[in-house]
Amino acid sequence: MPTTAETIVQTMIDAGVKRIFTLPGLGVSRTLDKFFDRQDEIEVLLCRSELIASVMAQTTGRLTGKPGVFMGQGPFASSLGAFGIMEAHMSGSPMVILTDDSDYDGYGQYGIYQGMTGEYGGSDVKSALKGITKYCCYATDPTEAIYGLQMAFKHASLPRTGPAAMIMKSGIVRQEIPDTRPLLYPIGGYLEYTPQKVDPDAIQKLAVLINKAKQPVFVVGNGVLAANANHTVALLADAAGIAVATSYNAKGAVDETSDFAVGMMGNWGCKTANKMVEAADLVVMIGASMGPDYTKFRDPKMIRPGDQTLVQIDVDPRNAGWVYPVDLAITADAADALNVLSAIGLEDQNRKQRLQGIATIQKENGYGVFPEMTARQGYVHPVDIVKAFQTFLGPDDYLTLDAGANRIFTTALLRMAAPGHLLVSGGLGGMGWGAPAAAATKLVHPGSRVTNFSGDGGFGISLQTLSACAQNDIDATFVISNNQGLGMVRDNLGDKVTGANYDNLDFAKIAEGFGCRGMTVTHPDEMLDALEESHKDGGATVINVVVDPEANYIPVMDP
Repeated sequence: MPTTAETIVQTMIDAGVKRIFTLPGLGVSRTLDKFFDRQDEIEVLLCRSELIASVMAQTTGRLTGKPGVFMGQGPFASSLGAFGIMEAHMSGSPMVILTDDSDYDGYGQYGIYQGMTGEYGGSDVKSALKGITKYCCYATDPTEAIYGLQMAFKHASLPRTGPAAMIMKSGIVRQEIPDTRPLLYPIGGYLEYTPQKVDPDAIQKLAVLINKAKQPVFVVGNGVLAANANHTVALLADAAGIAVATSYNAKGAVDETSDFAVGMMGNWGCKTANKMVEAADLVVMIGASMGPDYTKFRDPKMIRPGDQTLVQIDVDPRNAGWVYPVDLAITADAADALNVLSAIGLEDQNRKQRLQGIATIQKENGYGVFPEMTARQGYVHPVDIVKAFQTFLGPDDYLTLDAGANRIFTTALLRMAAPGHLLVSGGLGGMGWGAPAAAATKLVHPGSRVTNFSGDGGFGISLQTLSACAQNDIDATFVISNNQGLGMVRDNLGDKVTGANYDNLDFAKIAEGFGCRGMTVTHPDEMLDALEESHKDGGATVINVVVDPEANYIPVMDP
C-alpha cells in the first residue's frame, strides 16, 4: 500500500503542480525522498527562508492562475511563511500550504520544543493559519491527509481564489494508507467547476448606462488580471472613449500610454486618475474591491453615491456594494461579463467628446510628465530611476515592486506600456516581497526580462533570494534604491527622525558573495546603461543605486 508521502506527491502531480517551494523541516522533510523519485515530473526548489518560499509560491499562483505550493515545518511555515500566505489571502492568489503540527512522535502534550499541536505548553498551528487562509484542515491519519490536500487544491482554486492549508500530524507522513473507509478518490473530480452564467439583462442595463453617460470611467481591479480580461477592457475603453483607472494591484492592467488610460488611483497613485474618477458621472468598478487604499481613504469628493451612478462587477457577490452602495451589482467573472458587453456592443457617438475630456484632465494634472527633482552631487534621485524604467521597459519586460518610497515614486510616475507586466504586493503590502516575486516571475516566464525595484530596507529582508537565483540559474535584475533607511517612514517623520536610518550596505558586494553580479550607480546618466547591461549574459544582477537620503516622496503624492 502507498504511504502518505507517496500519495501526497501523486496528488500534486495529478493537480498539475510542476514546482514546489520549500525550506523543509520535520514532517515535510519526510516527503522529500518521494519527491526525489518523481523529480522528472515535479521540481522541489529549496529556498533559504520560509518567507522567500511563501512569496515565490504566492507569485506563481498569481501569474499562472493555478495554486502555487509552499511547504514548510509548522512553527516556521505559520510565522515566517505567513508573509506570503497573508499576501495570497488579501490579494486573492491561489496557493496551497502543506505543513505539519511539529509533533515529535507523540510528545505534543509534554511541551516539546517547536510543538504546534495546540496542547498546553505549545502553540497551535491550525489557529495560526486559520485566520489567514480560506480553508485550513488538520489531518491526524493518512486518509485525512490526502483528502485534506485534495480539498486544499479545490478551495484555493475556486472564486475568490486564495490560500488553503493542509496540516499533517508529523508522524503520519511515512504511514501506509489503509484500504478502509472512508475511500479515497482521484483529485480530478473534486476540482470540477462551472462558473455561473452572466445575467444578460444586467449587462444590457450596463450598456444603456454607458451609452447615456457623459464621462464614464472603468475602475479596473485585480479581478480583471485574474480573469485575463484586461485586453477586453482596453478594446471597450478605446471603442467608446471610456477612461480606465486602476487599483494598486491592477496598475498597468492596460497600456498606460493609451489615450484612455489615466493611471492608478489613490494617495500613492496618480493625481490624473483621482481627478478623472471625481469628474465621472458613471463609475463601473470591475473586479475591484474599492478598498480605502486606492480611493484616498474614501475621499467624499472622489466616489459620490447618489450623485454618480455606480456599477460593480465582481465574481464574489459579497464584494459588490462592500465599500460603497451601488446602483447596479453584477455577479460574474470579469472576463465573462465583459465578453457579453462586447457582444452587445457600445455606441461610439460620444467617443470623441469623452476622449477630449480625458485629455483635458491628463494635461491639467501632468499625466506622463516627470517632475523636476534632482539629487545632490554623487547621488541619484528616485525619479531618475523611474525615468530610466520608462525608457527601458519593453513589451516583454516584467517589473516587480517592493513596499516603501521606491514604490510610491513608481506608481505615481511610471506609465506601464506592457499590460499585466507589473506585479505588486497589493494585499499585505509588506517590505521584502519584490525580490522573491521577481525570481518566481522569471521561473513562470523564462523568456522575458524580469526586474525588481526595492529599497534597501525591503531588499535587506529578502536578499536570500539571491541564493535561490544562483542555485537555480534564475536570470533577474534587482535594482536597489539605497537611501540608507526606510524612506517612507523617514519622510513621514519630518525633522524628528529616529528608528528609520540604516548604516550604508554595499549590496553590489553582497551580491558577489552570493555568486551573483553586482553593479553600482552613482549618477543619473548611468542608470539606463546599467539596466541594459544587467540583462546581458544571463545570471542574477544587483544594481546598487546610491540614492540621496534627502529625496522625499511626499511631493509626488496627491494630497
